Amino acid sequence: MTYSPVLPLSGYAGWALLNRTKTVQTAAFNKSPEIVRDTDYFKANISKVKTADALVNDRRLLRVALGAFGLDDDINNKAFIKKILTDGTLTDKALANRLTDKRYLEMAKAFGFDLGTPSTQISTFGTQIVTAFKDRQFEKAVGEQDDNLRLAMNATREVAALAGKTSSESTKWFTIMGNSPLAAVVQKALGIPSKVASLDVDQQLSIYQAKAQAIFGSSSVSQFSDPAQMDKLVKRFLTRAQADEIMAQTSSSSIALTLLQSRLR
Repeated sequence: MTYSPVLPLSGYAGWALLNRTKTVQTAAFNKSPEIVRDTDYFKANISKVKTADALVNDRRLLRVALGAFGLDDDINNKAFIKKILTDGTLTDKALANRLTDKRYLEMAKAFGFDLGTPSTQISTFGTQIVTAFKDRQFEKAVGEQDDNLRLAMNATREVAALAGKTSSESTKWFTIMGNSPLAAVVQKALGIPSKVASLDVDQQLSIYQAKAQAIFGSSSVSQFSDPAQMDKLVKRFLTRAQADEIMAQTSSSSIALTLLQSRLR
């Protein structure tokens, strides 16, 4: 039986409690039989894989590989994943380089099937992927109870990592815009309506930067390498998300009450 995270609170209060108990809870989660079976199998067999074809044809290995990058839903898209991994990342024509969602790029880069020797032949590779898989699976388990907390966990890791990269600020913002889970957090925190996604990407960039400047005092993504700024981003997201949920519930209750009263007249 898989361990279910204990999440008695929601919003920022729930986030604070989750962070205080995360070490104990993740340790318990990682001992779940299903997690142990999957990760032990991956570490024992990934070194036998030397091609993308071999990986996608072993569903147990593929489950861990995709899960490590938050791409669990692609488990049945074997042809697509094979193309991503086979193309690699070295050419501009490679599919991963042309996709907006950079999780595919990170996966292709990590496995390196377009190189002379793929990363699967490196002794530490199995442990590296398994660690990422466990982190993501715990987040997924959290999300089954509170999706906002899952999004906050993902953003804390991914935005902070992105902030520390040497790429341009525009590239960092475009990466956030192209990653649905990250965009959901940042849009909410900055108060950007979802309809903005239909605008030209350069217009979107200007809106994101202007909002970040007004709220955080800087238009850069790099500022979120500072834990205090990252916490402020997450707090704004969770607070606004919780407020939206309360408003939606209140609205639904008001509609139900109005309908009931109309029937009683």
